[in-house]
Amino acid sequence: MGIIITIAQQKGGAGKTTIAAQLATALAAEDLEVATLDADPQGSLSLWYAARTAALPGDRNTIIHAPVQGWRLKKEAERYSSECDVVVIDSPPHTDSESTIAIRAADLVLIPIQPSPLDVWASRSTIKAAQEEGREVLIIMNRVLPRTKLTGAIASKLEELGVSAAKAMLGSRVSYVSSLMEGKGVVETEGKSSAAVKEIRALAKEILKHKSVKLAKAA
Repeated sequence: MGIIITIAQQKGGAGKTTIAAQLATALAAEDLEVATLDADPQGSLSLWYAARTAALPGDRNTIIHAPVQGWRLKKEAERYSSECDVVVIDSPPHTDSESTIAIRAADLVLIPIQPSPLDVWASRSTIKAAQEEGREVLIIMNRVLPRTKLTGAIASKLEELGVSAAKAMLGSRVSYVSSLMEGKGVVETEGKSSAAVKEIRALAKEILKHKSVKLAKAA
């Protein structure tokens, strides 16, 4: 069985879909079989995949994708996890029944936030939903500006909420967005020395080493 990762965030503009696509391509670059599921009614991840299919015809595109919403999501996520190493779910942007289903299906819930206490506070409902489902949460610091550090204030707020942030952070980089326009990820459009490539690959490797992911793979 593969692992199921849900990217969830009630707050808009946190970069949920961008991270889903970038993480999927980074994991695929590690020679893993990856599936992406679009549970967001906006369908942004599906639009990215359509562009990807056009850009990478035939067997050049190794990622599997499906738009799945509603009660079918958990069952479909489990089905794809029986066929793939990793399933990445882009969940709806609101804390509703469909978002809860996406969280319930996951082995690990990633919650992207920007480095601000305001974003931490706005993420409380998403964190609470994951905790109520007994799912482990990993905060992803996104759009971090150069020389910006995870301040003591943010760290303490995360600690109060019973969650921690990944060591790997994603910078505020145009390449993350421009690569999506091509239906790709930065690991496919940038060189290995690119800061964006180093960031997303570091995040992918950290996630694969996360204790909840290891337990899921062992099971």
